[in-house]
Amino acid sequence: MQEKMQKKRYKLLATVLIFGFGVAGMIGIKATAEEEKEKDKVDTRPTVSVQTVTTLNHPVVISTNGEIAPKEATALSAQVTGEVTSIHPAFVAGGVVQRGDILFTIEADNYEAAVLQAESELARAQAALIEEQARADVAAREAKNLPKNKVSDLYLRKPQLLSAEANLKSAQSSLKIAQKNLRDTTVKAPYDALIVSRDIGVGQFVNRGVKIGMINNIETAEVIIPIAGFDTPFLPEEIAGLRATIKTSGQTPVTRQGTITRDLGVVDQRTRMSHIVVEINDPYSMNTAGPEVKFGEYVDVQFTGITLQNVYKIPQALINRRIIWTLDDENKMRSRPVSVIREEGKFFLVNEGILPTDRIVTSLPEYPQNGMEVKLIKDDIDVIANESE
Repeated sequence: MQEKMQKKRYKLLATVLIFGFGVAGMIGIKATAEEEKEKDKVDTRPTVSVQTVTTLNHPVVISTNGEIAPKEATALSAQVTGEVTSIHPAFVAGGVVQRGDILFTIEADNYEAAVLQAESELARAQAALIEEQARADVAAREAKNLPKNKVSDLYLRKPQLLSAEANLKSAQSSLKIAQKNLRDTTVKAPYDALIVSRDIGVGQFVNRGVKIGMINNIETAEVIIPIAGFDTPFLPEEIAGLRATIKTSGQTPVTRQGTITRDLGVVDQRTRMSHIVVEINDPYSMNTAGPEVKFGEYVDVQFTGITLQNVYKIPQALINRRIIWTLDDENKMRSRPVSVIREEGKFFLVNEGILPTDRIVTSLPEYPQNGMEVKLIKDDIDVIANESE
């Protein structure tokens, strides 16, 4: 009997022990699970990177385009009538001649004879004037011995003297005309020129005033460039003398320097743009070693306008609908409206809405919100203005 009671106690004790171990195991498992749960907790804050900004004084670069054209074009015409006796070899379409080159000549025999005739008429008029002056001097001496009422202008030969002087001037003018006509038998290039067209040939008879060709001045070229309304506020008050860079397109672009000379003074009624003129000296490189540019080429033109003081140069990707995102002291995102005064390439120029102490978010979360708490990718902060330069 006693032995049975002892076995029951052993069984009870075993049951209690088993139950205790079970409870302890459950508590241990729960504690471990909670610990693992704590360890597995993930930081769900989005990560961002930031940069600071600095102000700068930014010279505005204005970019536009236009077509190279001659500053001056001349339609040549014959000033005298006659037969064409010679033509310059370069006086053909596409040819280039220098200032003073003889483009063509007209048969000059008749005009040389006219000069000789005018010279002889001048000599006769000079002789007649000398003779009449001598007669007037004799009459003046004789008049000293006559009463004043007997001495008239006719007696003193004043009308005859005036007539002789008039004949001399007429002979002089006739000689000048004859000499000019003789010079006009030789037609010279008025400037360094590109020949556009020629309408005469050797042996051809030409009349005065007939067009014989077209030439373009290659000493100076012009590019008339449009200025959009949004660029106009950034033009200096005085634009004459500003340097401009002209660049052609194509596989081998050519860059030349030019000078802004004037504003055309009107606004195009259709485009509402104003226009200014840029000059290029020696476009065909006749007297310089630079690369040539040709009339008719379409070019890009850049020049510097006014300088904007204390502005921020921000990449366009960081500004959306004039809103930029910043990070406050608690690493929470804040949207900030900014004033964009100009767009240049991949950048916006901002003059209001940003402070030098602001940290600009450069890598936005997918759905940014005001007050969103974020964490930084790195602690060191670059400066946007330095990167953008």
